[in-house]
Amino acid sequence: MRVRKFAFAVLAACAALTLSACQDDGSGTAQGAPAAAPTTATGASPGGGPASGGQASTGPASGAPGKGGTSPTAAPTGPAGGGQSTKCKTSDLTITAADRTITGDAENTVVVELKNHSGKDCTLSGYAGVDLKTSAGTLSAKRSGEPVVTGVVKTGKSTYFGISYPANTSGGSGVRITGLVVTPPDETHPVTLPWPGAGSLPVTDGSGSPVKIGPMGSAGQGE
Repeated sequence: MRVRKFAFAVLAACAALTLSACQDDGSGTAQGAPAAAPTTATGASPGGGPASGGQASTGPASGAPGKGGTSPTAAPTGPAGGGQSTKCKTSDLTITAADRTITGDAENTVVVELKNHSGKDCTLSGYAGVDLKTSAGTLSAKRSGEPVVTGVVKTGKSTYFGISYPANTSGGSGVRITGLVVTPPDETHPVTLPWPGAGSLPVTDGSGSPVKIGPMGSAGQGE
């Protein structure tokens, strides 16, 4: 009986010694416990470069600004300078007028040519200003009301518009025409030309101008 009690006491002492050896040694970390895992991002080495065989490091993407840099500017997609022609000025144009009356027509016709000699393309849109110098004073033409279309007049090329007016069939002298004044659209500088058409207009009752004009491009060279 005493032998059994002694053996039990020896076993208990050994167990106590073993447990003491496994306890915290004061360092705060249990012996044999695994250390905390490092906080390095997945796929990147501690030095910041890509891990061998892993994913690339998370630096700036291609085209994105780097440290201290700026974003690249996208190249313009439209044509340089907007690709638009400037408006034709009076100084860009050689302006002439010619009689284009066709026998049998109810009205007489003068066609005005505007030729671009500027060395660059320009645009003409709308109605010109047209005044006839007459023995009774200045007579301003009325617009025909035809639709306006913007047209590019290439350098060395021309555009045309027509002036229509009634023939003087009264048998009298009528109103004598002495000159033609043309001002291109959106311009303030006129050009004075010799009048190429019939020499006179019939006398009217003053209810309105008998002279009408079309917009730019409304007449052709042969009209």
